[in-house]
Amino acid sequence: MKYAIIGFGPVGQALARMFARKGIEVVVATTRAPDAIAAQAAAIGTGIIPEPLGDAVQADVILLAVPFPAHPEVAKAAPDWQGKTIIDVTNAYAVPPEDLGQLPSSAVIAKAFVGAQLVKAFNHLPAKILDQDPAVAGGRRVAFLAGDEDGATDAVAALVEQLGYAPVKLGALAEGGMLVQARGTSWAPLIFQDLFKKEG
Repeated sequence: MKYAIIGFGPVGQALARMFARKGIEVVVATTRAPDAIAAQAAAIGTGIIPEPLGDAVQADVILLAVPFPAHPEVAKAAPDWQGKTIIDVTNAYAVPPEDLGQLPSSAVIAKAFVGAQLVKAFNHLPAKILDQDPAVAGGRRVAFLAGDEDGATDAVAALVEQLGYAPVKLGALAEGGMLVQARGTSWAPLIFQDLFKKEG
């Protein structure tokens, strides 16, 4: 299984540290050349591999950590997204709902990545929290998931577990997914909720 993080700002780097903590290799890419992020990637760990965007999008599972308006450009990087899973880490804050056709922002992204299965995850916490080890005081930090395909959501939940988080499934994008999506200049109820699941 090949993983890629597209976007290497504070959130993308925090995601890369998640993979590095668990020794899981992950490709990282932006719309710039790999050399532009090579030093930052090397500082995180040897398993964080910069690649050109066109190569990174060949991964099986892609964590989309770019600003929401940048997603159409990323979507053009592959002719076909069939068989891939997109983990949507974006937030469409300050994007008017009418610009989204009143759809959840994740549904708009899903339309751009034709053929892919999309799961919303890791977007409800800021980078400074995602940067921290999710194991705290006998428990694990919660990661909310929402998606329309059960198989994809289950697969992402397994990755979330592997990365040390406790996955909490919210249901479909248009239902539970709305609990973790910005609408205009309002944040949904579960955004910024830093919750923990006790073990045992």
